[in-house]
Amino acid sequence: MRVIVVGAGVVGTMHAWHAVERGHEVVQIERETEARGASVRNFGQIWVSGRAGGEELDTALRARALWESIGARVPALGFRAIGSLTPVRTELELAVAEAAVARPDAAARGYRLLTPARARALNPALRGDFTAALWCERDAAVEPRTAQPALREALHASGRYTFLPGREVREVVGENAVRDDHGDVHRGDAVVLCTGAWLGGLVRELTGGDLPVRRVRLQMMQTDPLGEPLTTSVADADSFRYYPAYESDALEAGQPQEPVAAAHRMQLLMVQRLDGGLTIGDTHEYEHPFAFDTREDPYEHLTRVVESFLGRPLPRIRRRWAGVYAQCTDTRRVVHRRRVRDGVWLVTGPGGRGMTCSPAIAETTANELGW
Repeated sequence: MRVIVVGAGVVGTMHAWHAVERGHEVVQIERETEARGASVRNFGQIWVSGRAGGEELDTALRARALWESIGARVPALGFRAIGSLTPVRTELELAVAEAAVARPDAAARGYRLLTPARARALNPALRGDFTAALWCERDAAVEPRTAQPALREALHASGRYTFLPGREVREVVGENAVRDDHGDVHRGDAVVLCTGAWLGGLVRELTGGDLPVRRVRLQMMQTDPLGEPLTTSVADADSFRYYPAYESDALEAGQPQEPVAAAHRMQLLMVQRLDGGLTIGDTHEYEHPFAFDTREDPYEHLTRVVESFLGRPLPRIRRRWAGVYAQCTDTRRVVHRRRVRDGVWLVTGPGGRGMTCSPAIAETTANELGW
């Protein structure tokens, strides 16, 4: 087969990966010179811990296994099986963590509730005060800014892969073919549109505006090297609000949230990059039109929370950014996968699951399309 993949973010690149792995020829088209959207503006976390039970958790666990196997072949992905810790401080936060550990699927997630001493044995950088920590062994990390180029380099080595950057696909031409803004037509046995948060233009035309996907904006930042290892990913108890695995009577009891965190729908997620810097976030903005600038008070809040866990000042902030991802409006759905023309499929809307679940999302597409 010859497969045309439109979009060079992590979802598109994983579709290219699975097609080449199954012996097919792939042409991947990207409107930028490199992916610049949510695929590079994220934590690089393979986040199994908070996923909803059932299909979402199964997808995340399968994706985690695929990330590990692909990472063994492509070391530049920077795959690390580091797990995550969520320190808790109040009785309400502890109750939510205890409810999570009591889930029937807790073992599949690698949940354990640890004392502060045991948590610090896993991650000595956590010198601040907390009463317990939720350990999630199955969480992992990769390097988001280098993952797609590393995967493409491995794909090029197959001899069955072509990457065409700087070309925007403008039109579907008949069956299994698209035309780009250079006027070139690309024909294959299947076309997969993995356009991320780009939901206008061709995507709107193909779906007639009937697309159960919304855009979500977030703010994040990255520091200079910490100067010591942060051996696990770290979250705070506000993250319990944003992941369905933590839904419980304990959460509904009214875990308090600081006003700035509530106003910006915030949680702390933090992971260390291979260069020693920390990626820290994030906020959630759902109402359009999005702000064109970034707000400083969320960054100040995140800095306070991180410093309280580390028991030390943060290194200098090296960069700040905002990003936008596409999320199914029915947030229980892992992804929106739809045939939009004969031989043409749209795959979008994984939301914050994109980095985690992309290998399994692409594998499912390949299976359903009979690659």
